[in-house]
Amino acid sequence: MSEKDARDQAKEKVRQLEEDPPENLDDWPDDEAKYETFGGPEGDHSYDEGPEAKLGPHDVRHRDDGSVTVEGEEVDPDEVKGDPIPGGPTDKD
Repeated sequence: MSEKDARDQAKEKVRQLEEDPPENLDDWPDDEAKYETFGGPEGDHSYDEGPEAKLGPHDVRHRDDGSVTVEGEEVDPDEVKGDPIPGGPTDKD
């Protein structure tokens, strides 16, 4: 298989993941697809219009002191915190 074919397969795999991103870290690709990004390397859409929007709002900022802001306004960190990814570093199980 040529390098171009391998890259095309990796891009297709990521396109499929964009529709329904895995919740478990073990389900994410560990082949060439792990080097591809959602929306492609130079997407022609903004974060909020593309598949990245499924990952959460773009304007959330986590500060070093533990505070969190959304659109520049401080919010309760629990408001923007998602469930931990099973098997991830914040998963208590």
